[in-house]
Order: sequence, then structure tokens, then C-alpha cells
Amino acid sequence: MKAFMDKDFLLDTETAKKLYHEHAEDMPIIDYHCHLPPREIYEDKKFRNLTEVWLGAGDRFGDHYKWRALRARGYEEDSISGPDDDYKKYMQFVESMPYFVGNPLYLWSHLEMQRYFGIDDVICPKNAEKIWKKANEVLETLTARKMMEKFNVKTVCTTDDPVDSLEWHKKMNEDKTLKVSVRPAFRPDKAINVELSWFKDWVAQLGKVVGRELDTLEKLCGALAERIAFFDSMGSKLSDHALDVVHYAPATYEEANAIYLKGLRGECVTDEEQDKYKGYILLFLGKQYAKYGWVQQYHIGALRNNSKSMLKKIGPDTGFDAIEDAVYMEKLSALLGALDEADALPKTILYCLNPRDNYALTVLAGCFQKEGVKGRVQVGTAWWFLDQLDGMQQNLETLMQVGLVAQSVGMLTDSRSFLSYPRHELYRRLLCRMLGRLVENGQYPEEELDTLGKIVEDVCYNNAKEYFGF
Repeated sequence: MKAFMDKDFLLDTETAKKLYHEHAEDMPIIDYHCHLPPREIYEDKKFRNLTEVWLGAGDRFGDHYKWRALRARGYEEDSISGPDDDYKKYMQFVESMPYFVGNPLYLWSHLEMQRYFGIDDVICPKNAEKIWKKANEVLETLTARKMMEKFNVKTVCTTDDPVDSLEWHKKMNEDKTLKVSVRPAFRPDKAINVELSWFKDWVAQLGKVVGRELDTLEKLCGALAERIAFFDSMGSKLSDHALDVVHYAPATYEEANAIYLKGLRGECVTDEEQDKYKGYILLFLGKQYAKYGWVQQYHIGALRNNSKSMLKKIGPDTGFDAIEDAVYMEKLSALLGALDEADALPKTILYCLNPRDNYALTVLAGCFQKEGVKGRVQVGTAWWFLDQLDGMQQNLETLMQVGLVAQSVGMLTDSRSFLSYPRHELYRRLLCRMLGRLVENGQYPEEELDTLGKIVEDVCYNNAKEYFGF
């Protein structure tokens, strides 16, 4: 029987151990997509106790994975995401831990205790008081910035709306004591989702930011271009789109503008109209990103806000999203193809939430490469519900089979929690296990081990540094 999560956890061959300990373990981190609040980084947030940093502050902002598991245990919502007593929340989580057998939370949570707090005890009720006291002692000095420094995080990219002032990024850019580069990432979903009820209000908000009424699509595009230029001046190198379902159809300006005006009037926008409007905007934005040398990210396949009762009670982005199963490959191909034909396809990372789409997406990405650019279009790491050992293995295996894993920009956290950096470690251990098995099984020569070590270092850090231009 193997020891529980020891130094060679997941590393089941000598080659895997060598690859991890000599090449992966100490590589820096570029967390190029996350949802950390910029203000908390700038202010170097000090957490009041383990509950706040581990489960959330009680303001419906926190770790969805843990909330979903606790809901499955039947606890009251206010003791999960809400304002209930911190210690009560903590004890519910600890008491539930043995029941998370096989769930990634079990591994994540123990890694969080080990790596941040030096606590090797099994998380269970008999150790609860000891863990609580030790972790809270460590949190007296383990602030938000210290957590990032502890894991040698070099760059973090937050997720920011076009209307955001980026005031905290500006302050961080001027802060000589900050050891991590924190960059904004442009998230223009609200400019694209013309069919939603709040579209008109958001456009008005953007109009106030740029100082003019956006009563035509041309003016909206001008405002978006202005904000992209501003984000670029603040160090942004990426955009991010939650496409959920991919909409695309060729459209003239007149067609797209008429649909835009319908959205401003709050009128019903059909699926066909969404295809045209969203296609027009995505083409415009893609050309802007190419102009500035940015990377665009397409996150595809979320089915959002499934519980309407909980949406009314505690709002969106609180753990009630699921996996969409829409068919979208033809439209995505047409969108990428239109940008490519215009010589305006920027570097692009594609993510799918439905594992069914791994192969199709990876093969499609291979159709849009470019001379002189390594992995111009590529599939990103396993995302959201797939961000666990099985999902990451499927993702990596697909990259190995029909792509080039050696060109991958590697792992990200996509997290709202400062405790998520051990997910990079899990990814790295899994990568080394998979590559180590190829060597041990005679599928890759031992004499190329130095090359394999370089590939590991590249996937962990170097590829991302080169790809994003950090």
C-alpha cells in the first residue's frame, strides 16, 4: 500500500519521479486565467480565519467546488455560502471530508493544508481543532501576496469587464513592493450577449465610461476599441470570452446594427440574429486583439444558472452552472476561418467544458496554425468540472494523440481562491506520470530524457511565458 500523498504522490515510475523532482517541481507559475479580486491582491488581504480563505467570506463569493459538495450533504445555504458562523462552516466541511472519497476536493484540500500551512494531518473530525488552531496561527502572517510568493507565482491575469476602471491594477503597477505581475484580462461578454435583459443597461454604463451615447453599433465598436487600447496600456495581453454556445454567421454592418438596436430596445433577439450579431462582434474583437498581439481565449460549453430559485435567492456565479451539450464545431470553424482568411486570427486558446468535445476541438485547432508561431491555436487545459485527475488526463492524452502537448501553455487555476495554486502541482505530477509511463513502457526512448525534461519545463512555465509575451 502506498503512503498517503507523500513526496512521490502520483509518481508511479522512476522516470516520473525524475521528471517531477528535477524539472517540474520548482518551476515558476504563470496563472493566466483566474477570478481573484485585484483589490485583495493590492491590499495584501489578511484573512480572518481558515474558513474565510478556505470556504469563502460569507458574501456568496468563494469556492464553488466546495459549496456544491456541501449542498450535496444537505446543509443549509447560509452555512455554505452565506453569513453563518465561521467555525460551524468549518466543522461541516471537516466532518464531510471523509465522504469526499474519490472527489478531487479530497486531494485539493489536503494539498492546501500541506503546502500552505505545513499540516500533514488527515482532515477529519478528530483532527479538526488542531488543524483550526495551526492554520489560523499561520494566517497571522500568510497574506494574499505571501501565498502567491510561496508558490513562485510570476504572473497573474485577472478577469475584468470593459467598463472596469482598473484602479487596483494601476496601483499595483506603481507598487514596487509587489513581487507578482498582475495583469488585467479583457472580458467583453456583456457587449456580446445582446439577447439578455441587462444588455441595454450595460451599454449605457460603457457609454458613461467613454463619455458618449452608444446609439449605433459603430459607436459600440469604437468604445470597445478604446477600452482595448486602455487595457493594453495597463499591461493586458489577453482577452477571455465565455461563449457557452458558439454563435456565428456572416453579417453585414446593416444587419448587425439592426440587431444591436433591437437589443437596446429590449426586444426579443432570435437565435439566427444572435449568430449574426455575435459573429460580427467576435470578428471585430478578434481583429483588435491581433492588432495588439493579444491572445484570445474562448471558454465554450457552460449551461448557466440552472436553479432559478437559487438564482433569485443568492444570484449568479454561485455554483449552479452545468455542462452544455450544444453542437458548435461548424460555427466555431467558420469564425476562426473568417479571421484567418482576413489574416487577423490572433493566438487563440480553446476550452471545452464537455469532455465529448476534446478530440474535435483539438483537431480543429490544428487547422489554424501559422508559420513562425508555436501553437497559434491550441486547446487549453481541462476546465472547470474537468479540472481533476481524470479530466486532465483525458485532456493531455488528446493533446498527445492529435495535437502537440509539448507546445501547451499548461495549467491555470480559473479560481476565486488564493488557495488554488496546488492545482498546478497536481497537473505537473500527472503530466510527469504520463510521460514517465511512456518511457518505462518503451514508447519513448530513455536517451531522450533530457529532451523530455525540457518539454516538462516548457509546459510548466516556458511556453506560457513565450506565448503571452510576459
